Amino acid sequence: MLKCSLDKLQALFAKIAENAKLYLPIDNSDGTASYGEWSEGTAWSNALNTTKSPKDFFFPQTEDLMKFKTEGKNIEVIDVRRECEDFVIFGVRACDVKSFDILDRVFLTEPRDSYYAMKRAHGIIVSVACQKPAETCFCGTFGIDATEPAGDVTAWKSEDALYLRANTEKGSALLDKLADLLEEGSDEAVTAQKEKTKKILDKLPLKELTTDAFGGGKTKELFDDPAWDALSATCLGCGTCTFVCPTCQCYDIKDFNTGNGVVRYRCWDSCMYSEFTRMAHGNNRLTQKERFRQRFMHKLVYFPENNDGMFSCVGCGRCLAKCPISMNIVKVMKKIGGNKGE
Repeated sequence: MLKCSLDKLQALFAKIAENAKLYLPIDNSDGTASYGEWSEGTAWSNALNTTKSPKDFFFPQTEDLMKFKTEGKNIEVIDVRRECEDFVIFGVRACDVKSFDILDRVFLTEPRDSYYAMKRAHGIIVSVACQKPAETCFCGTFGIDATEPAGDVTAWKSEDALYLRANTEKGSALLDKLADLLEEGSDEAVTAQKEKTKKILDKLPLKELTTDAFGGGKTKELFDDPAWDALSATCLGCGTCTFVCPTCQCYDIKDFNTGNGVVRYRCWDSCMYSEFTRMAHGNNRLTQKERFRQRFMHKLVYFPENNDGMFSCVGCGRCLAKCPISMNIVKVMKKIGGNKGE
């Protein structure tokens, strides 16, 4: 275990930024936090989590795929892919680190998505263990330990130091470059912090939420549950839940005529939208109930059925905090899962 005094934290960030772009959670004027590029004096936010997840670094909200230029009957296809530089995402929580595993299942399965794969190859994840989980957190439901996040480097923040442990070759290489600012540290402070955090986790209101009623093979049992009618009745179809979700991976592909050629790009889409997957013959999900059901069945049934039991939710709580009508995956799990009295 290595440690860096918090007095040297800015020096640590500066050292990282010498070799790679550094991104970390930064406070916004409205009290929220979002990822931004570090520059001298930039303070690391104390917020539990960012409004938008760090998914954006690997699967951007909008991304150019290719360009076309036409001259008569000739079409020139221009490859816009460029090797990106190394970058470090600092301060990633355990739930968001797990979301990368879920996205990997989608984008790195053959045929691999080369755009995503390149950014994953160049990205270095420095996770930070949670100290004050919120009442909206339920990562433990999906087997995630908020006190022991994965990543290339795992960090724990105490009152006076940052403790660091490399988990991968990329992580070891990063810490080697920071050796002048690090010293050997005892595990005692980390162990004590873990124990404090686990006591908080044990008292959270969603501690007993389980996935027992969900998983692969449950499609027939859950698809026609009458509870979907009531659950979806107030859904606005705004898509907020999908845009703050760290694991949603749906996108649309569009062409834009710039006047000097055509740009083909992809952008995030949402299964909650009425035009989602709309084809020439129309839409295969005509009602909000069908779209609502699709979102949660995918996360809780379809995805685990096709991915060795892995659920497509990490319990980050963003959808609980942001849904304008307070309808979220927890209410679905309680209602459909049989915990109707909770």
